[in-house]
Amino acid sequence: MHTATFQGTTTGDEMSGRTNKPGVAKPDPAKPGATMTEGQLAYEARRAAKAGMSTERWLDSKRKAEAQAAAEQARKQPTAPAKPPGLLKRLLDRAHKPL
Repeated sequence: MHTATFQGTTTGDEMSGRTNKPGVAKPDPAKPGATMTEGQLAYEARRAAKAGMSTERWLDSKRKAEAQAAAEQARKQPTAPAKPPGLLKRLLDRAHKPL
């Protein structure tokens, strides 16, 4: 990979903050808790224990509830009325009408 240098600054992986280095595992979004910090996982584990569930089951039920809420919100949102034709469209329609 090419790294450009301009007046003492470098651009590329060093500047972008990427962590795609060998030996560093990327989080898998399919796994529960893959994108959470340790503190967030501990908090969710406490909530799961309080509800009498495993952490994975708790996170799955939480995701399902969020998906249902998003679907409900999308269903409730009214559709926008059809936009009236603009000036150019009206002129073209009038020009194509027979006399």
